[in-house]
Amino acid sequence: MEHTNEFLEKEPVGKLMRMYSVPCIISLLVAALYNIVDQIFIANASYLGSYGNAANTVVFPLTIVALAVAVMIGDGACAHVSILLGMKKSDDAASIVGNAVILTIVSSLIITAVYLIFSKAILTMFGGTVNEETYRQASEYFFWITGGIPFYMFGQTMNPIIRSDGSPRFAMVSTLVGAVFNIIFDPILIFGLKWGMMGAAVATIAGQITTALLSLWYLMHMKAVKLSRRSFHLRRDLIRRFLPLGLTSLLSQISLVAAMAAVNNMIRKYGALDPIFGQEQYAQIPMAVVGIVMKFFQIVISIAVGLAAGCIPVTGYNVGAGRKDRARKLFILLLKAETLVGFIALLIVELMPEKLIGIFGAANESVYYTEFAVKSFRIYLCMMVLATINKGTFIYLQSLGKALASTLISLIREIVFGVGFALLLPIFFGLDGVLYSMPVSDALTFIIAAFVILRTLKELSAPQAM
Repeated sequence: MEHTNEFLEKEPVGKLMRMYSVPCIISLLVAALYNIVDQIFIANASYLGSYGNAANTVVFPLTIVALAVAVMIGDGACAHVSILLGMKKSDDAASIVGNAVILTIVSSLIITAVYLIFSKAILTMFGGTVNEETYRQASEYFFWITGGIPFYMFGQTMNPIIRSDGSPRFAMVSTLVGAVFNIIFDPILIFGLKWGMMGAAVATIAGQITTALLSLWYLMHMKAVKLSRRSFHLRRDLIRRFLPLGLTSLLSQISLVAAMAAVNNMIRKYGALDPIFGQEQYAQIPMAVVGIVMKFFQIVISIAVGLAAGCIPVTGYNVGAGRKDRARKLFILLLKAETLVGFIALLIVELMPEKLIGIFGAANESVYYTEFAVKSFRIYLCMMVLATINKGTFIYLQSLGKALASTLISLIREIVFGVGFALLLPIFFGLDGVLYSMPVSDALTFIIAAFVILRTLKELSAPQAM
């Protein structure tokens, strides 16, 4: 009997949201935890410490570049495949999956080559020269992490595609198994064999290869989408249709890279002017701390993105089937969930920042490390509620096929505001200006998001076809 996704039009939207969003959240959290787990073990290794933390912070945005391209292809394919399945156009859906696979393989090899050829210039661009030891450890970590990029990108692209095929649990498990491998090998290689930054990177690559192999197995056993050799013939018409739907996912990730580049360089510039952090032995602390704060932010945003991305197959199918009423109901439910996530995160960062920073080896550091970390958590993340609502809104627009609106709003938030304020505010407020850039950006973006939310709800209430 042929498998279909017709249940997406019939089951209660709350049940479908839990069914798809929870595995998606777990998948994204696990993907985020690769780098975070590395940083936790690195921070608690006395022979690495804050230098290793700073090195990890330098390399982190470079892994996000690979992730950004992967999720652009994967989320775009997921959104359009879901709409096509709702319209009963399974052949085109299969071609989109095949094209997404080819694009991922080619782009991953290009990124790997660029990183290996221009590694020194790239690390310098992201603040790796804050001091000699940080640069040495960042170079070592970056070289090995680069080797795993093709596997990492393939697994991340396939994750949303597997969800669109009606298998959110498999998407979750494939990522989870890889993360378990990373967690197992990290302490063995870092503490047991004392491989340092290379050990952290090798543990990560082992997990990425595992996820990629499981994803490849699923690709050969898809259910709603039936692949053939013809599916892997590149079709420009389909690529032009599904890639724009992933642009918001690309921007949401790549903007983090741009913001971190701006933040890292502002930290290096204005940290040197600080009476404490201008001293050689403390120079790496602001970069290490802000990197940790952004890791916690990534965890929260992974939940926010997972909630919204999990809705993409459900909304896309219902839009394709003409059920706008169900899409509207799901959007309202999503906004409530995003608000709750942001509120819980806000309570955590405001009430117990010391506990958060303690996870990353604060006991081995100076009092200046802890003081700056507490201030950073409380200021940088004080608008978490608005941040989660904004992110959920951007991504949900993808599932409605509103690629242009979603992309433009994301561009304003992530590039115009995110990078702009990171460069502007330190001029007036010094090192603290870097911390103010995040809440100011989220507050201004919410003004735009609120207008978009009201307009979208009105459109979904209209009787005529969208």
